[in-house]
Amino acid sequence: MRKKKRRFDDEHEEHINESWLIPYADILTLLLALFIVLFASSIIDAEKFRSIMESFKSELTGTKIDHTTSLSVQLPADKKPVEENSEEARKEQAELDELLSKLEKFITENNLQAVITLQDSKRGVEIALKEVILFDQGKADLKESSYPTLDVLVNLAKTVSNPISIEGHTDNVPIKNSKFPSNWELSSARAVSVLHYFASKGISQDRMQFVGYGEFKPLYPNDTEEHKQSNRRVNIVILRVNKSS
Repeated sequence: MRKKKRRFDDEHEEHINESWLIPYADILTLLLALFIVLFASSIIDAEKFRSIMESFKSELTGTKIDHTTSLSVQLPADKKPVEENSEEARKEQAELDELLSKLEKFITENNLQAVITLQDSKRGVEIALKEVILFDQGKADLKESSYPTLDVLVNLAKTVSNPISIEGHTDNVPIKNSKFPSNWELSSARAVSVLHYFASKGISQDRMQFVGYGEFKPLYPNDTEEHKQSNRRVNIVILRVNKSS
């Protein structure tokens, strides 16, 4: 009889030990719901928060509430829809379109299609000038013959206020001398030469930046002399400020 009572006590104790899992799980669920509500209170207005709290209370107590109030999250000031800036983006695009049209007219009227190309990209208006119009091969001093062309570009750049990025590129033929240890230095020096010329003609220095890419952003494979000539260039990019929606 004593052994049977022992088994009964063990089974009863095991049953009691397992029974705490159900209320424990309920408490965890309620805590999770509470944390979600507290987090939501930081991003929605007071009226909507009260509605959530009423719903929360209903779930706990079984009380029925009116669900006519809809919930909508309020966007922070810096997360407003992109449409708010669309007017500025459209205005900027119109200015860049006009600039592009003037550039195309200048290039066509002066038969410069072989040495200057244009692109209207996501970055902005990109003007690519081949090495031959600006520099002697392997050098970074602007040729005097390039001044008239650069003067036109300066005057057109003054018609907008966008920032300007001046970017030097080379082919993959190695260069190594006392002045230019690599194509990085050569491409950077060429970009700086154009930048200084623009600054000397009245382009505000705080509008401009330069970068030298060396041979690492070619337009074409460096497999022919023609492709190498195209890769040796300076890009003048009138950068877009506003992104259209």
